[in-house]
Amino acid sequence: MKYFCLVASLWLTVLSAQEEVYPVHPDMKKQDGVPAGVVTKGVFDQSEIYPGTSRDYAVYVPAQYDGKAPAALMVFQDGMSYAKTVPVAFDNLIHKGEMPVTIGLFINPGVVPALNENSLPRYNRSFEYDAADGRYARFLLEEIMPVALKDLKVTADPNLRALCGSSSGGIAAFQAAWERPDQFRRVFTTVGTYVGLRGGNELPVLVRKMEPKPLRIFLQDGSNDNNLYCGSWWVANQDMLASFQWAGYEVNHEWGKGGHNRKHGNAIFPDVMRWLWEGWEDSPEVKTHPDKSQSKANEFLIEGEDWELVSEGHEFTEGPAVSPHGDLFFTDLQSSKIWRVAADGEVSLLKEDTGGTNGLAFAPDGKTLYGCQREPGRLVSWNIDSGEMTVHAENVKPNDVVVAHDGTVYFSEPRSKTIWVMAPGEKPKVAFDDFSGVNGVVLSTDQSLVYAADFSGRFVWSAQRKGDGTLVYAQPYYHLHLPPASVDVKSQADGMAVTEEGWLFVATQMGIQICDQPGRVHLIVPTPFGERHPSNLAFDGKTLYATCGTKVFKRTIKLKGANAWAAPIKPAKPRL
Repeated sequence: MKYFCLVASLWLTVLSAQEEVYPVHPDMKKQDGVPAGVVTKGVFDQSEIYPGTSRDYAVYVPAQYDGKAPAALMVFQDGMSYAKTVPVAFDNLIHKGEMPVTIGLFINPGVVPALNENSLPRYNRSFEYDAADGRYARFLLEEIMPVALKDLKVTADPNLRALCGSSSGGIAAFQAAWERPDQFRRVFTTVGTYVGLRGGNELPVLVRKMEPKPLRIFLQDGSNDNNLYCGSWWVANQDMLASFQWAGYEVNHEWGKGGHNRKHGNAIFPDVMRWLWEGWEDSPEVKTHPDKSQSKANEFLIEGEDWELVSEGHEFTEGPAVSPHGDLFFTDLQSSKIWRVAADGEVSLLKEDTGGTNGLAFAPDGKTLYGCQREPGRLVSWNIDSGEMTVHAENVKPNDVVVAHDGTVYFSEPRSKTIWVMAPGEKPKVAFDDFSGVNGVVLSTDQSLVYAADFSGRFVWSAQRKGDGTLVYAQPYYHLHLPPASVDVKSQADGMAVTEEGWLFVATQMGIQICDQPGRVHLIVPTPFGERHPSNLAFDGKTLYATCGTKVFKRTIKLKGANAWAAPIKPAKPRL
């Protein structure tokens, strides 16, 4: 806050219905003896992520850059406007040593040129900037940065990479860092559009529910900002600030009385840069702050414990199942293989030509491993010692399976939206077939309920077990979060796992959503940034396994898993 004492004393702001006037900050003016950087301009029109678009961009290289050491990076949205003022400020601040030697990348939103003189261009700004998804981050990292920065040495350290934008460019800047904190960790937004255009209104809730990310954010807004059909910018920015503070982020802000423009943001820009880059030389790492956070991550996760790679090089991993002896088994769905990970971490091939087996589950004996064969369509089991296979059900297309402590088997069949049951010594029969959809299946911690995930919807269904194994009182019970701006608007709820405390972990497109017994999401844990979202989950004590595309990861957490082959556990009554 120290950088804003001077600014506060200068706020002889003249406000009227038509005009805002702010003092020009000294560091926004060219100063004697300060070497000037060089700005070069270009056009990028080769995007495959935003096909058909063309956009102007510019690159600022400070005078102090010598090409020997990598420079810091700051990316500006609506960049060609920023390119008129930012280079002078950067010249002054870099010269004083108040920010690192920083290359500026200024990028305009894309435009699809008009078809002819009687048609309009397609202006891609809202599509690119307002969308609360990872598409724009991919565009930056995969397409324009490699082209615009190809002859420059730019740091790969995310702690020395920042983003800036105003209005829709502001939410785009934040969203890119939010999606990829492994690439960007410092953000400045002015009059940010955190409202209901393309899902931005959901961000304050997601900031509270998502595992906190190492980001440093500065927000600016004014009380006369837009108040439109999609929301109030002034209220939304305050809501974002409250969420950041609640979750323990490194956050700062400057509120004023201005409208929807960059006047206030320009006036405080140099001081914001000082705060944003503070500590860059001695301790540049941007961290999470559990001591300041009220997130459930403090109760569920271990500070400093991250995801660890277990196995890679597969085609598509699925079906993780932990045996009572502590070995992990998982399937490679596309290559029809089952792999085994011993307790010491050694990975070995258990079976080949499995018929595209998907879900796996152990019986209580610790030797019988059930599997869902896609081809020819059967529920089977193997004795993992002898390799002998038994067929339990034919002419079905099972996806996932769970075996209760009493030996009762439940398996899902997505094509018929059915959960099947097979009691010990009996043939399979329909347990319930009136779901909106089924994919993953798991038992509650006390094994009185069966949970079925709807891959194409947003719910996990809960149904109670009857004495004969069939299900009653089925409800779309667990309310999951959907990606706010995804083209594929479905949860992709897949494999699940439960803990002794009664929490339900659900693998979804947004990460691992952790739900309480009344059906509410308290925390969302992303799998490693840049990797595919999880398809399935399994517990071995306090070790959580997640299958993610071609890889399998594990992470130690504070909660302890409850496997269905073990004796049921009655959790404490939840807060309602």
